[in-house]
Amino acid sequence: MYAERASRLTGAVVWTNTPAAPGGPGRVLPDGCMDLLWYDGRLLVAGPDTRAHLTEGAPGPWAGVRFYPGTAPALLGVPAHELRDRRVELADLWPAPRVRRLTARVNAARDPASGLEEAALSRAADTEPADPMLRRIVTALDAGRPVADTADELGIGARRLHRRSLAAFGYGPKTLARVLRLQRALALARAGTPLAETAARSGYADQAHLARDVRRLAGVSPGELLGRRG
Repeated sequence: MYAERASRLTGAVVWTNTPAAPGGPGRVLPDGCMDLLWYDGRLLVAGPDTRAHLTEGAPGPWAGVRFYPGTAPALLGVPAHELRDRRVELADLWPAPRVRRLTARVNAARDPASGLEEAALSRAADTEPADPMLRRIVTALDAGRPVADTADELGIGARRLHRRSLAAFGYGPKTLARVLRLQRALALARAGTPLAETAARSGYADQAHLARDVRRLAGVSPGELLGRRG
């Protein structure tokens, strides 16, 4: 069973996932975010995805803190593009003694999710906050603003926007815009909006365009992803 709640860390989400029974592989979709993970007593980092990540072979339980897009690199001390489409041990990024101490604190917490949240809050208190322009980039692209218009409105130019996006989000602004558009579409479709209307409201040219993008990013058709027949 999957559950999530808003974190005390601004913009972040705390989640847990314990599959009820063995089954097929899980499918984690691109969302523009990075996560600090707990699994089997270990701490890991999930980098930004450009395609669905399949979780076969690791059934859970899992816990995580999903950071608001663009905020994790400042906390982790590593550019997002270095972790693109990767799951790595936290000890690969930080000194091993530090990770051992942090892991012990998380494992000793009343539950791993709460321990991860406390670790994230503590790290954030000792770290310079992310550039506020990054949130403006996310807001503009999530509203469907074209990349060129976003760069002009922020006064940073297309090349500078691309460099900032690679470091903060793991990929360029066009890819981020596609990922955010997919998430908008899925929210509408899961709420019962017909796919043709979902496509129009999310910024796709038509339903066929939506279907192609879902296959590229999620690896399955919209019907398979949403559990619909026909």
